[in-house]
Amino acid sequence: MAKNDLKVLGAWPSPFVMRARIALNIKSLDYEFLEETFGSKSQLLLQSNPVHKKIPVLIHGDKPICESLVIVEYIDEVWASSPSILPSQPYDRATARFWASYIDEKWFPAMKGIAAAQAEEARKAAIEQVAEGLALLEDAFQKTSKGKDFFSGDKIGYLDIAFGCFLGWLRVTEKMNGIKLLDESKTPGLAKWAHKFCADAAVKDVMPETEKLAEVAKIITAKLRGAGAPPK
Repeated sequence: MAKNDLKVLGAWPSPFVMRARIALNIKSLDYEFLEETFGSKSQLLLQSNPVHKKIPVLIHGDKPICESLVIVEYIDEVWASSPSILPSQPYDRATARFWASYIDEKWFPAMKGIAAAQAEEARKAAIEQVAEGLALLEDAFQKTSKGKDFFSGDKIGYLDIAFGCFLGWLRVTEKMNGIKLLDESKTPGLAKWAHKFCADAAVKDVMPETEKLAEVAKIITAKLRGAGAPPK
């Protein structure tokens, strides 16, 4: 696959963009990364994703594919040779998709809620919700990994990508709030998994540095808290 046949519209801090990039790396596919300017939307993005107007977008030839997990599944289906990303068994695929939905719909919004919280009580409630979610994901990891390194077993798969893309932001949240969310004493499986995930060849070059990501987080946090402030 020629590099110019595959393009990713995205931004390096985005965990959702990282999903597409990891999937492409797993399949050893060359692609062109078209960086969107933070806070603005290019004409190509608006043309490629007129419904949501959001990154990431994978452009395959002249065909745009939108939404991060849809892109991951598309990559796995089009380049179906090993290594596969989705589990081979229907039940395992359904389970992976269930937890991916939980992460996007419940867990990540709770983590964003820590940064957006104005009052200490709201902040503590968001932290507790994130911790409860991690406990659920620890249990899911123990069940689906079957004693191996990743949710998918011996190698990174669909749920690893869906959850692992948020590890950079998890570290930043810990750093900026002086808390420990991924605690080896409470979630030992996830703690070991996170280390192995970030060190994987498909991940390490696209996982943002914590310090660099923290600078972006400060800007986003200010906007979130500003949006949540009562009108004057």
